[in-house]
Parts: sequence; structure tokens; C-alpha cells
Amino acid sequence: MANRLSKKKAIITGGAGGIGNGTGKLFCAEGAEVVLIDQDIKALEISRKHIYDNYNDAKVESIVADISDEKSVIGAVERAAETMNGVDILVNNAGIRKFSYLTESTSESWQDILSVNLLGTAFCAKAVMPYLRQSPNAAIVNVSSVYGVIGRKNMGQYDATKAAINSMTRTLANEEAENSIRVNAVCPGGTLTPFHQARFAADGLDEEGINALQADITLMKRWANVEEITYPILWLASDEASFITGTILMVDGGKSAM
Repeated sequence: MANRLSKKKAIITGGAGGIGNGTGKLFCAEGAEVVLIDQDIKALEISRKHIYDNYNDAKVESIVADISDEKSVIGAVERAAETMNGVDILVNNAGIRKFSYLTESTSESWQDILSVNLLGTAFCAKAVMPYLRQSPNAAIVNVSSVYGVIGRKNMGQYDATKAAINSMTRTLANEEAENSIRVNAVCPGGTLTPFHQARFAADGLDEEGINALQADITLMKRWANVEEITYPILWLASDEASFITGTILMVDGGKSAM
């Protein structure tokens, strides 16, 4: 089905990354006008050009912003809304990772990850809300993680921020239902983004070796490809999900069922 987002106007944060770029590409293919936001200037332009080269009629722009800085977010959202003459959809995808046991995590690393993953998500939702309230069918999709629901070792800071995003999703759904704004989250499992592909290639792993890493971790015994995450995002953002809000959608190959 094409044009599932016809005439919709979407902001996607973390637009330079694998899931962000993939979401932007899919949204444009489905008729949306898109603004990508990221702080990596070079990667952001590559992402925008990649989308435009695949869809010559794509309406896609890019804006550089640091989502951990509320003033930067406000400025970026205002520019995006002016460029598109409104906003109907926000995909909160930007985030960073930290690797350490919780007992070894520093106050500085906590501040770093909280400022981007949690506060950045909140800043973006707050800044875009006046525009979403003017849209008849507005939606926010927060990109969380399966590890915001279940536990593991060595990435507790990241996982804690994702658990908080799940809670924030439910709260915003309650607060904004009266304004006809739906708020949902997707919780991806391991996803084979270009970042991971490059990392595994450097380690000399082929496809069989890469999937072997997930053999005992998911019921599907493999990694998700980017499209397997972006299509659920598309669905939640579209009018097809018009009666769905406050939902945390597990897109994890069955990891959370194990």
C-alpha cells in the first residue's frame, strides 16, 4: 500500500542513523514530507541525499540540532514547522549508548546519556506539541528498546533511559488524548544497522556468524533488518493505527517472550 502518509508532515530525530534514515526513506516513499534532525552535520547530509537519490520526488530536508539542548530543539522544531507548514508526526529516534556496569557508571556518563536519551526525547515532544495540537490526526512514535522492558548486563544506563521513555510514552498518551494526539513506542531488539554491519565486518564475521550471535537471544534466531523496525514505526504513525495509543510495541524477534 502506497501513500499511507500522504500529505503528512514528519520530524525524525536521529535522522543520520540507520533506523532514522530508514524511517525517513519509508515515510517519503509513503507520501510524507520529512525533516531529519541530527547533530552530525556530515552524516545528516549523507542521509538526506540518500533518501532523495532513492526518491527523486521526495520532500526531505535536514536540520542540525543537539537534542540535549532545549533551545536548540525549539529552534529546530520551529524551522521544521515553518519549512513544512506544520507538523503531524514526531519520531523520537535519537539516542546514545554507554557501556558499563551500573556500579562502575560515573555521574558524568549518567548526565551524558540522560541529557540525550531522556531529556532530549522530552524536549522534542514538548517543542512539537503546539504544532501537533493543530493537526487533526497527530502521532508521536518513540523509539525505545526491548531492554527497556527486560534486563541485561553492562548497558544499565541505556536501558534505564529506555524504560523511562516507555513510562513517558504512557504519560503523554494520557495527557494528550484530549487533543487527539496518539503516543506510542516501539521496542526494537537487535537490529542490523549500518553501524553494526561495519562493526561485524571489521571482526571478519559473515552473515552466518552475525546471526549466530542472536541464536540464543531471540526466538527468530537472527537480527532484525532496519525495515523490520521502520514498518512498525510507519504503522503507528499512520491513520491505520488510529485507535492505538499508550502502547509499547515489542519488535524484538520474540526476545521478550523467552
